[in-house]
Amino acid sequence: MSAPASVGRVETRTARLFTRDAPLVLESGARLGPVDVAYETYGELDADRGNAVFICHALTGDAHAAGFHDEASRPGWWDNLIGPGKPVDTSRLYVVCANLLGGCRGTTGPSSTDPATGEAYGLRFPLFTVGDLVQVHRALLRHLGVERLLAAVGGSLGGMQVLQWALDHPDEIDAAVVVCATARLSPQNIAFSAVAREAIMRDPEFRGGDYLAAGVRPDRGLAVARMMAHITYLSEEGMRSRFGRRIQDAETPRFGFDVDFQVESYLQHQGESFLRRFDANSYLYLTRVMDYFDPFADPAALAAKLDAVRTNFLVISFDTDWRFDTSHSRDIVRMLAAHRTPVSFREISSPHGHDSFLLVIPEYHDTVRAFMDRVYRAREATT
Repeated sequence: MSAPASVGRVETRTARLFTRDAPLVLESGARLGPVDVAYETYGELDADRGNAVFICHALTGDAHAAGFHDEASRPGWWDNLIGPGKPVDTSRLYVVCANLLGGCRGTTGPSSTDPATGEAYGLRFPLFTVGDLVQVHRALLRHLGVERLLAAVGGSLGGMQVLQWALDHPDEIDAAVVVCATARLSPQNIAFSAVAREAIMRDPEFRGGDYLAAGVRPDRGLAVARMMAHITYLSEEGMRSRFGRRIQDAETPRFGFDVDFQVESYLQHQGESFLRRFDANSYLYLTRVMDYFDPFADPAALAAKLDAVRTNFLVISFDTDWRFDTSHSRDIVRMLAAHRTPVSFREISSPHGHDSFLLVIPEYHDTVRAFMDRVYRAREATT
């Protein structure tokens, strides 16, 4: 049996969704315009526009979820899940993925030019919420002529976006796939992000967030932030089997403070490679938006929202994920089920920790495939 195909060559496009005269109004009341959004699409939109699926990316993801850019050797970050014959099957689905508001991969964020000053926003960029991220997604869909989604799919921060979308706009999503996500960060989660932000802001080149105007970058702080975060994406079991206590490029320890163990070399590589594709201020903003996410905080308001939700949910966790362990997913499931929201749950065994949602794990892919097949068949039965 041949392997599923790729969507092939793809292009990231940009749409201006808000302007200075018609700005994005954030939940805080702040106004932001212009707002450009980078996005990609895969597959074809049906004549009735009913086969659209939105992919919500995680903290450091981007719009390039599948296929290949010109001369690139690596495919999009979720290419193993999206494509013809894959769990999110582009032979019958129209798939959209967009870079987040506040990002640094083509969508307006802190590194964008503030029209009021002619300089990068830096820390003058307004704080925003997961609900604001959803509002930008919805504006993009309207731009593409899509009024309702067959499904929304997201992992980690992407799953948080999917949950918020279904709560705030219960008539817009038929089905939702929420993977490795949470409805509220634990104190430990917030602590890791706080230390990462401190590493960035204490870098001498941070310059109060105005490093771009000064022609410098807080690369040391950003690399350390990424190194620490990456530890939380792996499991101890996975790190033990992959690295053990093996020495890098030697047979015996060198007994010094330079890189000696393979795991140190790996983390250093992750930190350095991250610098080529991410902006430090975007990292501050996007980690902070996760800290404040708490859609179940107001029981009275939540009850009214959940009573209106008709979205069919699939919630997935992995048994070695300690960033958002299975208890986070179970909390989401319990809350949905208490209000008779259709929800299925699966905890899947994987040695790879939080990063499992990005990898090819047969039980995981089979679960998503079966759910998406049911959703698509249900849609066909009503058309």
